[in-house]
Amino acid sequence: MSETIIEMRKADLTLGNGAVSVHVLKNVGLQIAKGESVGIVGPSGSGKSTLLMVMAGLERLDSGEIRVGDAALQAMREDELADYRGRNIGIVFQSFHLIANMTALENVAVPLELARVKDAFDIARRELTAVGLGERMNHYPGQLSGGEQQRVAIARALAPSPAVLIADEPTGNLDTETGRQIADLLFAQQAERGMTLVLVTHDPALAARCSRQIRMRSGEIEPADAKAGAGAEAALA
Repeated sequence: MSETIIEMRKADLTLGNGAVSVHVLKNVGLQIAKGESVGIVGPSGSGKSTLLMVMAGLERLDSGEIRVGDAALQAMREDELADYRGRNIGIVFQSFHLIANMTALENVAVPLELARVKDAFDIARRELTAVGLGERMNHYPGQLSGGEQQRVAIARALAPSPAVLIADEPTGNLDTETGRQIADLLFAQQAERGMTLVLVTHDPALAARCSRQIRMRSGEIEPADAKAGAGAEAALA
């Protein structure tokens, strides 16, 4: 039996207050195995990105449990959570979130230095080479294409050798061909390193490359039979 690396039980979360509050996650339960690639899909506003942010420890549940590896994230203090996330969970966003006045090398190395990782710049060079930017390390984000900037962001996420890589619409800001190249890179790195990959996407082709898909609707995970029914309905439409 595969080892479970992410487990969520009775996860419930409301964002906002009063009349503007939104019940984003409703009694969500799921398990993701070590080394699995999972695509989270569903309509806008269904809770996909929030689910991902809970897995990353960037959102706190109102109730329920979320475990990543051997850690119960909801039980951690903020400083403990930040330290655990920095060592175990890599995060890639749709927007690249690079620091404009730092080179590609510095964008990858400085977070490692802040985490007191030895040989931070050597690791950064290795990771940038692994994502195909060996000749672009000393360029600033403004000198890089969108695809190159996302490669820097991926290198930064991979640099701590995380067990879990989380990606929120990683190809959403890219043209079709560049997006395909970034997807190729993500799945190649996941396979090479044996990581667990969890991504949110609106792109059916990207989701189809994952070993499993989870479909969300109105803050809940649709059961497998509902997904099959929806596919049949679409085929008949």
